[in-house]
Amino acid sequence: MNVKILADSACDLSESYYNEYNIEMVPLTVHLDEKEYADGIEIQPKTVYEAMRNGKGPKTSQVTPQAFKTIFTSYAESNQAIIYLAFSSELSGTYQTAKMMEQEVKETYPNAPIHVIDTKCASIGYGLVVLNAAKKAKNGATIEDIINSAAYDSTHMEHIFTVDDLEYIYRGGRVSKTAAFVGSLLKIKPILHVDNGKLVPLEKIRGSKRLFHRMLEIMEERGTDFTNQTIGISHGDDLERAEQLAAMIKEKFGVEDILIEMVGAVIGAHAGPGTIALFFLDKPAD
Repeated sequence: MNVKILADSACDLSESYYNEYNIEMVPLTVHLDEKEYADGIEIQPKTVYEAMRNGKGPKTSQVTPQAFKTIFTSYAESNQAIIYLAFSSELSGTYQTAKMMEQEVKETYPNAPIHVIDTKCASIGYGLVVLNAAKKAKNGATIEDIINSAAYDSTHMEHIFTVDDLEYIYRGGRVSKTAAFVGSLLKIKPILHVDNGKLVPLEKIRGSKRLFHRMLEIMEERGTDFTNQTIGISHGDDLERAEQLAAMIKEKFGVEDILIEMVGAVIGAHAGPGTIALFFLDKPAD
């Protein structure tokens, strides 16, 4: 029996990938103008970015326990093997909720082949982990092989990103108000990364011209074998700069396979318009 892959909307994959690889997407929720929207279904990222540019502050919330219980129960009843690869537990409570509901469903269906994995990843870094797992599932790989492969990809996935305005990160509680103000005043562009699932500041670069060159230097320092993997880039409604970064990567490393997607509404609500994020495996699996 083939394994079904589940992911949540924070993986920022477009619908075509869900369809091609038979991935079920579980949406997080975006709150805007006192209304609730299912991320990626009822609201698109551009709407959120436009609202933020107009001074609005969208909020987000995790997947509800009931949603997970309903989904897991339906698969348990048909004895369908599923692997839910979750958005980083350090950035959302969605993984913890899913684990709770997994245990609850297994009280009724003790042998249900339900597996919940914390990827410790976000955006297209998370999306690449999901995509690799879904390709293996489509090719008939076993649960154990898919879980081991996803665990490897999760551990080795680098997230190197920058935000256009520190104010958005400040609102999310990631930097102090003073740091956000001074950074904006001096035109300082932060480079951040994800360390064990958490957002961590890495460096500050003054001026945007140097920014992409430094991101590529970090990529070279941390990564290897780029031509044998898919490189991910996600952007906060700034395709032009994402394509500029992609062109620089192709020229420097000879890479052909680059996946570019917009940062979804949930992560975008915290990172803001103009975000540019780069994802790669520091050491691809053999």
